[in-house]
Amino acid sequence: MNTRLLSPCESTYKDASEILKNGGLVAFPTETVYGLGANALDRQAVLSIFAAKGRPADNPLIVHIHDRNQLDPLCDVPERAFPLMEAFWPGPLTILCVRKPAVPAEVTAGLPTVAIRMPSHPVARAMLQACNLPVAAPSANSSGRPSPTTAAHVLEDMDGKIPLIIDGGMCDVGLESTVLDLCHGEPVILRPGGITREMISSVLKCDVAVAGSVLRPLREDETALSPGMRYRHYAPKAVVTLVSGKEDRVVPMMRKLCLEQEALGKKSCVLCFSEHVTSLSDCRPHDIGSVTAPSETAHRLFDILRSLDDEGFEMVFSEVIPPEGIGLAVMNRLGRAASFRCVQAD
Repeated sequence: MNTRLLSPCESTYKDASEILKNGGLVAFPTETVYGLGANALDRQAVLSIFAAKGRPADNPLIVHIHDRNQLDPLCDVPERAFPLMEAFWPGPLTILCVRKPAVPAEVTAGLPTVAIRMPSHPVARAMLQACNLPVAAPSANSSGRPSPTTAAHVLEDMDGKIPLIIDGGMCDVGLESTVLDLCHGEPVILRPGGITREMISSVLKCDVAVAGSVLRPLREDETALSPGMRYRHYAPKAVVTLVSGKEDRVVPMMRKLCLEQEALGKKSCVLCFSEHVTSLSDCRPHDIGSVTAPSETAHRLFDILRSLDDEGFEMVFSEVIPPEGIGLAVMNRLGRAASFRCVQAD
């Protein structure tokens, strides 16, 4: 298959619409990451997403819409969702709703709930309006790899597998959307993202819980209610290890671990804050942004993780940030990239 990489314009949206209506796949930018979209109401088209990504079938997908009028045929919306839609849609918030029969079970991994969001990226919105379909779309990468934040990332993983990639430049947020469960009692964040726990709580005027599996592996007896819960995700080919503890101990511990691996013949590096790049200059430092700007780390993270493969690293040691605000989303992604492997420097 010849994969076309096209700039966004009216003719591109027309091509994308025809592909989606005929059961094909289109990769497109959102404000979070690039998505790999198919008609959410077409079972065979949805199955082709799993085939292209090599994605396990028990990992549910998110359905993207451009207008709230599209909700009624798809799901029953929890009452508490409406103020959140007013506050954060369009935007990087995904809400679990009760699935209606029109949504194929393949979209939801057989669950009674369906994840819905309305992206804010102008290219995503234009494409969704052109096709006027609900579009099921996970991230447009091979399963397990770091999510794509540029069209070049998508082409690297999907060249020859899909007919069209719409190039909308680099994504703004850089991490996937927040996934919020309102269907099972108290509000629970299943996957943290750019819409933080604090932001949701301020709208709902109540406490918002965070699923325990956000910062640990999902147990075998737990159901994956959201994308990104069960499997190793966001991972480069290198072995990633997190290093946590007091700042004055983390930096020397990272240097020690990195140089030990180098001495064993394994190409190694560190992911560190801007403030520590000079101190770790002998460890091939990759700057993940300032310790005071977690949103900068979120924006850079997947691009940096992908670059590690390009540079051929085998061992990677990464600093951690407090799991607060968008820092929770960063640590969720880093934790899964490292399979929650962590060394304490205290």
